[in-house]
Amino acid sequence: MFNFLKGLSVFSGTIIGVGIFGLPYVASKAGFSVVLAYFLFLTVIAVVIHLMYAEVSLGMGKIHQFPGAVGMYLGPRWKKFTFITTSFGLIGALLAYLIVGGNFLYSFFSPSFGGGILLYTLLFFAAGAFFIFRGVKSISLIELFLLLVFFVILGAFFAKSMPHINIDYLKGADLSFFILPYGVILFALWGSNIIPEVKDIVKGSRKMLRRVAISGTLLASVTYLFFIYVILGVSGPDTSKEAISGLVQALDNGIIRFGFIFGVITCFTSFITLGLSLKNILHCDFGVNRKLSWLITCSLPLLLFFAGAREFIEVIGLTGAVAVGIMGIIIVFLYKEFILRKFNRKISRFAYLLPAVFVLGVALEIFSFFAENIS
Repeated sequence: MFNFLKGLSVFSGTIIGVGIFGLPYVASKAGFSVVLAYFLFLTVIAVVIHLMYAEVSLGMGKIHQFPGAVGMYLGPRWKKFTFITTSFGLIGALLAYLIVGGNFLYSFFSPSFGGGILLYTLLFFAAGAFFIFRGVKSISLIELFLLLVFFVILGAFFAKSMPHINIDYLKGADLSFFILPYGVILFALWGSNIIPEVKDIVKGSRKMLRRVAISGTLLASVTYLFFIYVILGVSGPDTSKEAISGLVQALDNGIIRFGFIFGVITCFTSFITLGLSLKNILHCDFGVNRKLSWLITCSLPLLLFFAGAREFIEVIGLTGAVAVGIMGIIIVFLYKEFILRKFNRKISRFAYLLPAVFVLGVALEIFSFFAENIS
């Protein structure tokens, strides 16, 4: 049971990351009903993909990182392509955590201690980089503790905010923003990168890993919907891109500071675990030594931050629809080949609908991105 809780805390702590703070904003644009429909659809897809990759990971033995699995079953060219796609997704996620985590840390501490946002972003980065260097064994118990703290703070935040909710803010929909939530929600629900580490935490138990994959995804989905309900219900048209600062006009400063603590914890746990995933991919699948793997993992998002990539809604939307979508396609065909070789049977025809969904999502996101930037 304790291993299950540790695995669930790492898995849920990874999924419930920076994406949660972009969800109320896209809901304020597209409408709560549109976002709810997306969640009902994409949560099912995320659960299926997580279960597929869990099966592959259980059957891989020592070689358990995503590009390594792809290389074994789909060939070296697919391994290289998968590495590029996975790295793009992970670096995009780490960049988003850095942007928002540093912003929350600054918002919480700067009124008392002063200092600029760059200082607090670097402090957030340094703490995360330290735990990425230490590895998963040193963070699994920390993740469990932080997940409990996370839900205590979230509960207090909900309780304080509920009296201020205006149901009218949750009504209506704007289909001109119909595409906007897709990439952000898919990004927010994705946890496949951490499954190999969770497999190690649950000691390779198939039953326990499947339970973690299902319950962790559902827990994240329900948490997100409650968060959207509260933030959008309070902020309405004033909902900010990172959710919390838009509450200033409706709530007192003490509750807002609770929100900033909540934000820091959420971003920090996911920054650690996804950074660890990228470090392990470099080390396990490409033979890069551990210290250099750590240096590459931590330096790339920081360099992008200094290069000016600081609009996190755009970062997670593009990362979710494109990088995560492509990873989803690869996982389906990886699972197909794995099942064929290991059990000599074919997968359900239903599974082939998943790549079609992801391809459509990639196409629509790219079209929307270029249409918005050209206009």
